Amino acid sequence: MSVSEHIKSRISKLKKGEPFSTGSLLSFGSRAAVDKAISRLVEEGVIERVARGVFVRPKESRFVGKVMPDVSRVVEVIAKGHGETIQVHGAEAARRFKISTQVPTRPVYYTSGPSREIQIGNLKVKLMHTSSHRKLQLAGKKAGLALSALWYLGKEQMNAHTIQLIQEGLNEHEFDQLIAASKPAWMTEALHEYCDGKLYA
Repeated sequence: MSVSEHIKSRISKLKKGEPFSTGSLLSFGSRAAVDKAISRLVEEGVIERVARGVFVRPKESRFVGKVMPDVSRVVEVIAKGHGETIQVHGAEAARRFKISTQVPTRPVYYTSGPSREIQIGNLKVKLMHTSSHRKLQLAGKKAGLALSALWYLGKEQMNAHTIQLIQEGLNEHEFDQLIAASKPAWMTEALHEYCDGKLYA
C-alpha cells in the first residue's frame, strides 16, 4: 500500500471526534508524504483540521451538527507531540470541583514547555510554563486536577469545606493519591488535619 493508503486505513479506524497529530503518522512515510496525504484527506472532507498539526474525523450530532473534540484532548495531543507535560490551570480545576463558580475567560494550562498561545478552532488557548514538578505531578489524573485546584486556592482557602468538595469529586484511590503526592507543608498539614477530623470550615 502507498503512504496515502496506509494513512487513510489508519484514520478510518480512529474513533470519530478523537483528535490525532500528524506526528503520530510519520511511521508511514516522510513528513512531506504524510503532509500531502493529510492535505488530500482534508480536501476530501474525510478529516478536519482543529489546530496546527492536529486533525479529527468529523463527528456529527443530529441535535447540534458537527461536534468539536474537547479542548483538553486537543491540548493533550499537542503536548504529547512536543514531549510536554500539561495540567489544567487551578482556576478551571477549582470550578470543576464546584469550589468556584467563576468561569475562566479562556482555557489556560500549565506546561513543562514554553509559554505560548495556540489556536484551537475559534478558541485561543494559553499555555503557561511552570518549572515546578509538583504542579505537574499526576497530570491527566483527577488527583492532579485536585492538586492544581488547591495550589490555586492557596493556604487561606484550605479549609474543611474546600477539602470536602475535593474529596466528593474523587474516589477513594484518587484521594489517597492526593494525600501521597508531594505538596507544600500548609497543604499537607490541612489534609492530615481534615482526615483526623481536626480541620474546620
